[in-house]
Amino acid sequence: MNRRKHAFSVSLALLLALLLVISGCSSNKTNVTNENTTNSPTEAPTEGAATEEPAKLPRVAFVYIGPPGDGGWTFEHDKGRLYMEEKLGIKADTVENVPESADAERIITELAQNHDVIFTTSFGYMDYTLNVAKKFPDVKFLHTSGYKTNDNMGTFFGKNFDASYLSGIAAGKMTKKNIIGYVGAFPIPEVIYNINAFMLGVQSVNADAKVSVVWTNTWYDPTTERQAAVSLLDKGADVLLAYQDSPATLQAAAERGAMAGGNDSDMTRFAPEAYLTNPIWNWGPYYTKTVQSVIDGTWKSEQYSGSLADGMVDIAPFGPSVPEDVKTLVNDTKAKLISGDLSVFTGPIKDASGAVKVEEGKTLTLDEILIMDWFVSGVEGTIPK
Repeated sequence: MNRRKHAFSVSLALLLALLLVISGCSSNKTNVTNENTTNSPTEAPTEGAATEEPAKLPRVAFVYIGPPGDGGWTFEHDKGRLYMEEKLGIKADTVENVPESADAERIITELAQNHDVIFTTSFGYMDYTLNVAKKFPDVKFLHTSGYKTNDNMGTFFGKNFDASYLSGIAAGKMTKKNIIGYVGAFPIPEVIYNINAFMLGVQSVNADAKVSVVWTNTWYDPTTERQAAVSLLDKGADVLLAYQDSPATLQAAAERGAMAGGNDSDMTRFAPEAYLTNPIWNWGPYYTKTVQSVIDGTWKSEQYSGSLADGMVDIAPFGPSVPEDVKTLVNDTKAKLISGDLSVFTGPIKDASGAVKVEEGKTLTLDEILIMDWFVSGVEGTIPK
């Protein structure tokens, strides 16, 4: 046999054998994907003919103000993310500890280059999110607690003032000294109207009680928040509530024999015997519904406001020291809020100076509540300008 022909035959045989080996290895290969990959859309599992084009799931990202381990705000948003992932089969990316500064815009811009849906979960991200949204019209942006929108940017929040009102009822019933402390985060409308709702809840059951406010200018700084709580305890407060992400206020109260609630999440585990209750969030169903609408092609920009009725807003389970009659009173009031028989900001309501801000029979609209910059009568403290 010609040596060239023989060599060709051997080479062809070797090539065929190699192709068979490669084919066999390929059929047994395990597809491993980095959990945080952002390079390509996720493919949804499909049934039917192999020729069908697999559905594409959107690439989703979340921007967090703090760590998921804060026990409060970011912890609940992260629970919502996990809920959405389980329901839709999507692995989302997260960036935590993002400051409310130009760094936020840089990070959101980077995410927009390889994601389809971005949730930015703090008020201070509003303008940065809007700036990026205008540059990336094909990306969907959802911002928490803000009020600015675009064709590809919506907002979402909830009527947590209802839950603050219910927490105020519990506090008003449990205080013995009629001195209640409130550790406020930042003097923005969101915190102000929750303090006011809390005070109105207190007044509905205890006309003699006052609420003293101390500002920390933090969302998550346990040391600063603890110091603020201690200052209120030193003034004689025997019940505290806080509008921050950490359980520091609750823990400080427990050490002094006072009762307290935190914010955003059930914080019973941090000080069970001292625990009152507090407003909580449930973001999972909203995240799931929103991403599903993107998948379905039905998403539209909106300003979504959740409530006690749809479960986005609620109060945490009561601590073991709260008596049954207080629980019953709060739960009965909750039912009235859900049914619409009761509205938190219905007049007459006076401000801290005694001037009538809401006339008798009038109820503030949601838009009016969301720009609130004054304290109701009974709140002791100032609002820095």
